[in-house]
Amino acid sequence: MSFTIRATDAEELEQGESPAEVAVENALRKARAARRAGRREAVLGCDTIVALDGTIYGKPPDAAAARRTLMALGGRTHEVISGLALLLPDGSAQRTAVARTRVTFRALDEDLLDWYVGTEEWRGRSGGYAIQGAGAALAVAVDGEEENVVGLPLLTLAALYPELVSD
Repeated sequence: MSFTIRATDAEELEQGESPAEVAVENALRKARAARRAGRREAVLGCDTIVALDGTIYGKPPDAAAARRTLMALGGRTHEVISGLALLLPDGSAQRTAVARTRVTFRALDEDLLDWYVGTEEWRGRSGGYAIQGAGAALAVAVDGEEENVVGLPLLTLAALYPELVSD
């Protein structure tokens, strides 16, 4: 089985009824934008967001915003939520799923914040961190599907699209 990655310029929602609904809607938008007319192929869209107390923390636009986001997450447990949207090859059906993982951050002091923001690893990252890199120093616990925090939630994908693992 072969896979192709297609970047899209789909417009993403930043807020909505719930963080999970925002993630699923963004995943649907990405999948629809990636679909190629006339091709019989499954198309998967995924969007991952960070939420704390119902507030979505997107990709910080600059270092000051990254610092504010990390300060909000420090010493707290937040959710990493991924919305998956699968458009089936016949073009008539879609499936969606949500993966949720709880991540607990240590209390973040000024020195740790200065160091992490200085790595610039926060760029392009929901919640302003990458747990698979230097951001691992910020977290003390991960409860749930770890792949959801790092990238694509594979267990959720397998449940959404069992044909993928059975073929």
